[in-house]
Amino acid sequence: MTPGQFLLIAAALIAFGLALRRGVPTAQRALRETGQTITRVLPLLLVALPMAAFLAELIPPDVAAGWLGPESGLPGIAIASLAGGFIPGGPFVSFPLVLTFIKAGAGGPQMVALITGWAILGFHRVIAWEWPVLGPRFIAIRLIASFALPVLAGLLAGLLLPFFPHALVRP
Repeated sequence: MTPGQFLLIAAALIAFGLALRRGVPTAQRALRETGQTITRVLPLLLVALPMAAFLAELIPPDVAAGWLGPESGLPGIAIASLAGGFIPGGPFVSFPLVLTFIKAGAGGPQMVALITGWAILGFHRVIAWEWPVLGPRFIAIRLIASFALPVLAGLLAGLLLPFFPHALVRP
């Protein structure tokens, strides 16, 4: 068990204890909602995790290293930033995909830019949610204001990675 997993379990147990303090019905509702969430998320996990493992075997290392490798520099960071914006779905798709690219030879700054692009740009969310709810003017302002952030995150990661040499290695 990783420290992060331990922390999440501890936080969940504390939250459950607080719910119990409010009363058994509150804790029962929380458990029921937890079960409903697990029922919705589990099928995604059962598809996304094997898909990421299959992708890891299908992506040629020279492609990942060439376009997104440590030597690709600023162009690789820019490509990763933009590509991240086009990754559909949630963390069940994007995080395993990052592990896949790292295994295939992608660089750390490029992967930070990719995840940041996914989180900030999210073009699939623009189409599905922002356009119909917030309108094109808001989208234009938000994207123009935030478009450089994934690139900046990748550049900053390049400065920080020498201080964390094992950051790209899973525990």
